[in-house]
Amino acid sequence: MPDISTLTTLAPYHIITYGTLLGSSIFQSFIAGPVAFTSLPRAQFATLQATIFPIYFSLQSALPILLALTYPGRSHSSSLGALNNNNNGGHAVKSSMGGFLAEENRWTTLMPLATCFAATVVNLVWAGPKTNEIMRLRKHQETRDGKKAYDAPPHSKEMQQMNKDFSRMHGVSASLNLLALAGTVFYGIVLAERLE
Repeated sequence: MPDISTLTTLAPYHIITYGTLLGSSIFQSFIAGPVAFTSLPRAQFATLQATIFPIYFSLQSALPILLALTYPGRSHSSSLGALNNNNNGGHAVKSSMGGFLAEENRWTTLMPLATCFAATVVNLVWAGPKTNEIMRLRKHQETRDGKKAYDAPPHSKEMQQMNKDFSRMHGVSASLNLLALAGTVFYGIVLAERLE
């Protein structure tokens, strides 16, 4: 039976926050997105993604901050020192932001979660909106051309450029999302080591 006093520590909230970050990232990237793409007509898929992504990237941006705020300290040394060449020699590591920002956690905690945060913020404020803008412009060009962007060539020069721009921005956004996921998984390995 779990000890109810654990609820007065940061640890359960940290684990739940991490699970939400990893789970939502994997679900949106590898389940919901691909299923929607194969199940919906392109116009509806584009509308769905344009609506979901600001919410998704906002959540993915907020959760690393919440992880920093709920960072559970430790009162004994850990083998994490092997990863960052600095063993804390048995000294306590603070909880919350103090522990998150501690020098001995720079490479194992701060860097992966800062990477996740930065990548999702870039997606939220630049790559996502830019991709949506290109999709909107492409839709107008489809009306002018009388042909869908994904129809077989030939396409107008304007549509060719927009398709190229869309592919580039979609690739940037997907790469940022995978970078954030990599940071999240790396931190999960660090977190698992602390559970030993």
